[in-house]
Amino acid sequence: VLVRARDIGKLHEELETAIDERRVEDAWNLHEKHKQVEGFARKSTVCKLIARLTESSDVKWLEKAYGLVSKAFEDHKQTLFDANILMYLSLGLAKCGLPIPASTLLRKLIQMEHYPPATVWSVIVAYMSRNSSGSYLAAELALEIGYLFQDGRIDPRKKCNRPLISMKPNPVAFNIVLAGCLLFGITRKAELLLDMIPRINMKPDATTLIVMAYIYERNGRIEELRKLRRHIEEVPNLSDNQLRQFYSCLLSCHLKHGDLDSASHMVLEMLRNAKRAQNSIGVANLIFETDDMLQQPNVPSMEISTGLGCGKTRNLPSGAIGYEDFLHDRKFVTLEAEAKELLDGMVFELQNQFELISTERGILKPTEKTYVRLVKAFLEAGKTKGLVDFLIKSDKEDVPVSVDISILSNVINACISLGWLDEAHDLLDEMRLAGIKSSSDSYNSLLEAYYGANRMSEIKSLESKEAKISSNAEEERASHSVEGGEIMSKLLQEVREGQKADFGINEWNNVIHFFCRRRLMSDAEKALKKMRSLGFVPNAQTFGSLVNGYAAVGGKYLEVAGLWGQMKSCGQAGMEFDVELLDSVLFTFVRGGFFTRANEVAEMMEEGEMFVDKYKYRSLYLKYHRALYKGKAPKFQKESELRRREAALAFKKWVGL
Repeated sequence: VLVRARDIGKLHEELETAIDERRVEDAWNLHEKHKQVEGFARKSTVCKLIARLTESSDVKWLEKAYGLVSKAFEDHKQTLFDANILMYLSLGLAKCGLPIPASTLLRKLIQMEHYPPATVWSVIVAYMSRNSSGSYLAAELALEIGYLFQDGRIDPRKKCNRPLISMKPNPVAFNIVLAGCLLFGITRKAELLLDMIPRINMKPDATTLIVMAYIYERNGRIEELRKLRRHIEEVPNLSDNQLRQFYSCLLSCHLKHGDLDSASHMVLEMLRNAKRAQNSIGVANLIFETDDMLQQPNVPSMEISTGLGCGKTRNLPSGAIGYEDFLHDRKFVTLEAEAKELLDGMVFELQNQFELISTERGILKPTEKTYVRLVKAFLEAGKTKGLVDFLIKSDKEDVPVSVDISILSNVINACISLGWLDEAHDLLDEMRLAGIKSSSDSYNSLLEAYYGANRMSEIKSLESKEAKISSNAEEERASHSVEGGEIMSKLLQEVREGQKADFGINEWNNVIHFFCRRRLMSDAEKALKKMRSLGFVPNAQTFGSLVNGYAAVGGKYLEVAGLWGQMKSCGQAGMEFDVELLDSVLFTFVRGGFFTRANEVAEMMEEGEMFVDKYKYRSLYLKYHRALYKGKAPKFQKESELRRREAALAFKKWVGL
């Protein structure tokens, strides 16, 4: 016994020395030897070992550290670890692109009632949000944490609740999760997070409002954007960049819904405001220059950095924080600054996705991309008169591109190139009625296209109009041909690359979403039937709203099973399933114990190589079905009962129980 004790003491001493000297491989091998002889080392030694493995920032050692923690939890020895070391390991895993173990550690901390402060978990989810699976997990974590604080469940006045209150989501944490969802297209999950904000009594900041605008634009919630506009206009000290982002979202949503009147009115209003502001700036500059010449010598100009959105990406924080520094920073000031810097980088990535509006000296102006998308939308809607009227009105303002005869002619030529001959003919007629001379090239190109299509009646009509064109029209327009050609090429590119919007589906999706949010599911079902009777095919967003609506009502598992049948038939007709829809369906089936259908959904998700949060489904199964089919199977049972049992056991095995 004494020899054995002496050997263990020597082994422990060698282990401590290896850890202190940061010989990671030797320390790991010595601890493995210690486990074989005596089991886990003492708490302080194990925590120091995990700290050294994490500080290495090597994926191999981080995975070994996580495996060590997992083994301890399996052996019910979670008391070996304090909250700080688990938070530090979770942060290290997230930084090295391992979001699943990072999120698992956070969940285990909450389960142990060692609540990580919002400052810490916000940095962890920021690093997790660098890929799609990590962003999805970050959204799940935010929903799980937010659920604890919904509807005033936690009394902040009680002293015992202080550790839990420190975990409550703050605007920075929510903004990080929402921005991550946007970057990877997880927008319906993001909208669930938005619904949670008032329920946890969190006051959104300016960044939250802008991120909300992006989410509403992606999901086509035009009414929500209109409500948000009132809040945006009341927020003080909004930057030009933030205003540009919001109005880009609003304009894009108008176009998505085919509301061309609102979109064109918004563009014209911007042009008028820009013209007025430009005139005011011109007068102010003239006065300033006069005073400057009289009173002061010339001063060399200085470059002023405007921070986020000034044209350069921010450098992400580099370097890992040491465990000792992590412990000494009790208020996590360093991590708070790191979280804000990571958020700035994510918002910068978001704002580069929109090019509809530019800003200069606080003046909002539409870009060429705006005109291209508007022209495309007018043509797809068959509103050629509205298009000509819009271009003529915008020509009266200080438009950033030369919208003149050349632009209209090149739009016509683009239509001919795309085979939209009727639209091109209608545009020529509208130009003639508006008193605008048309290019003979446009008539000749359209005639050639008609001859190629053998449309004789249109040829006769067009030839009679062509005779009235002035021969000197080309000279009047030669100076603008280059700019018009650029618009034509961009329009062709937009039509060929962009998808044709189905405005009807967007409108019906909003109607169904409205009923589902208010839990009026019978009205939502009627709206779905009406939608299908009118020839509109529901998509993943349609069914996602219905499934979430039934989940909010609770207990409507048979109704979701009926929807699942409709989804499969739509899938055979070409509907695309996404991870958000299938995850919500799978959650409902597991909650209700419909394991045969749950296995169907799980199989579809695996075939589509979609991410599945198995930790969530393990927890759900253990919470509601822990005792299900635990004993031996009875000797005599019906075939249906046998199938249900086999399905439940197959699902249990799939999630790793």
